[in-house]
Amino acid sequence: METIAVVTRDCAGVNAALRSVVRTATSHKMKVQGVIKGYDGLIDGRFLPLSRQSVSGILYQGGTILKTARSKRFLTCEGQNSAVKTLQDHAIDGVIVIGGNGSLTGAHVLATITDVPVIGIPATIDNDITGVDHTIGSDTAVNVALDALDKIRDTATSLERIFVLEVMGRDCGYIALQVALAGGCEEVLIPEMPMNLNTTCEEILKSYEIGKESWIVIVAEGQAKAHDVAQVITEKTGLETRVAVLGHIQRGGRPTAKDRILASRLGNHAVEVLRKGLTDHCVTIHNDELCTIPLEEAIQRKTIDPTAFYALIKLLT
Repeated sequence: METIAVVTRDCAGVNAALRSVVRTATSHKMKVQGVIKGYDGLIDGRFLPLSRQSVSGILYQGGTILKTARSKRFLTCEGQNSAVKTLQDHAIDGVIVIGGNGSLTGAHVLATITDVPVIGIPATIDNDITGVDHTIGSDTAVNVALDALDKIRDTATSLERIFVLEVMGRDCGYIALQVALAGGCEEVLIPEMPMNLNTTCEEILKSYEIGKESWIVIVAEGQAKAHDVAQVITEKTGLETRVAVLGHIQRGGRPTAKDRILASRLGNHAVEVLRKGLTDHCVTIHNDELCTIPLEEAIQRKTIDPTAFYALIKLLT
């Protein structure tokens, strides 16, 4: 294996994984081509040669230096065939894809239509890859949201108000649950659980009767919009409610130590298994041991049972 290509999506820690891939590959005398703007770049043959020097100083940078984009063209047979032709024309011997469900689904498709080995590295803030304990970027996202929550808590306590904090999580409540427990929040609303704002409002009123002066509700964007939740709470309780929507700041920022270490280990492992000819697999760590799982399994969105976690949040408030 002489030349590999790397496709990336964006979240904190992706650059750390890219650095690990490049430096591991070059230690084996392999060339690395970074693909500019994801699968669109693969279709168009937009490559950036990467060396040990070119990835210097990116370990702590958020996002991806290769840029990224959602590719509608790669969803078509024509786009997929163009991507395969690009690999052939540029003598690419292996592909590593760093990203979440969408990116890894693309990796699985690519692995099934070409003889070029393809390996995935799980990187998504939602930590929703099946068979993967922790994805690159999820720890950073939780800590970014938690830092914002701690600041909001100061205001909520000082002004004796209810705050509704909306975090990312279209289909998965991972960030919301983690932040709610770590931040000592009174309520969390996630897609995996039915929402009952009547019960929430009753709990708020009961707590105010016994002297509780502030509340914080965490809501995952996939369950409800913070403004809608706040409006209902105000209408049913008569208490002043404020809203904070964190949005895309959770996808950025410098990766935590945990994400940098995870990214470095997975990037190295991805190159090593690729050199052995393994394909259509995703690298991960289970019980602190490096391993791989089939991409076909990984791209089945992880489902969680939040019952025990939610019960603990309510018990400790």
